[in-house]
Amino acid sequence: MIQDYTQLLDRISKASGIEKEEIERKIEAKRAKLSGLISKEGAAQIIAAELGISFEKEKMKIAEIMQGMKRVNVTGKIIRLFPVKSYEKNGKSGKIGSMIIADDSGNVRVVLWDTNHIDLIEKAQIKEEDVVDIVNASIRNSEIHLTGFSEIKLSQEKLENVKTERTYREKKIEEIQAGDSASFRAFVVQVFEPRFFEVCPECGKKLLQDADGKRCETHGKVLARKRALVNFVLDDGSENLRAVLFSSQLEGIGLKEEELEASFATKRQELLGKEFNFTGSIRQNRLFGNNELIVDSAEEVEVEKLIELLERKA
Repeated sequence: MIQDYTQLLDRISKASGIEKEEIERKIEAKRAKLSGLISKEGAAQIIAAELGISFEKEKMKIAEIMQGMKRVNVTGKIIRLFPVKSYEKNGKSGKIGSMIIADDSGNVRVVLWDTNHIDLIEKAQIKEEDVVDIVNASIRNSEIHLTGFSEIKLSQEKLENVKTERTYREKKIEEIQAGDSASFRAFVVQVFEPRFFEVCPECGKKLLQDADGKRCETHGKVLARKRALVNFVLDDGSENLRAVLFSSQLEGIGLKEEELEASFATKRQELLGKEFNFTGSIRQNRLFGNNELIVDSAEEVEVEKLIELLERKA
């Protein structure tokens, strides 16, 4: 999903017949009136409502969906369907279903809470490769959430060329929100000691400890494989952000998992102050309540390539 202020601006301009520059002035005036406590996207949605513009009945492309939207209607092909999970929280129990849907503009995670919707998954009435219509959903943490007031059903539309690859939106650290798939350029300003854990060599899941030793939920008793993760802090000049980098991405910042314990002190000094391009998922740390980046890829910034990129954007 792409959260793009310019797309929302275009939609309001086309629906109202007002020039984008005038709408932007209204948006900035609204933000100033509210002491800057809302985002540009939020102010734009208020202006749209004040102009009598409603997107509630309009079907949207996945790329047009934005954080905080209500009553969203979208059509997408199910490119991944996850097993239904049971949960218990605050004395209540229930089930949760989820899937990834895609169209020709992007893809997004869909979360289902209503038992009638979850029944569709459990009874295989909706499955991978099906195209579904979603009506009256809301956007939370950059995901589509369905409640009992929402609807999901098989669609008559045929979607062939859908975007299955992950889409990253270039942002400043100060702009990111939990649920974003983001890319940005930032300096490493702090690196913490690596942590090691054991996983199943077959599926890569963390092992459980029981009376007979360590085992995998799926593959039973296995010979454990040692993996590592490194936490560090990034800064792009707008704000800083804690990041988590797992074994498979370590080489992107010049670290080798097998050498971590022996050479980490030296490698840490080499990393501090270096600038990298990062992509990954933003999640909220449950313990501290702050955002953090789960790194998907990292590569050192090459000055020549950066200059070429900035010249193209100029």
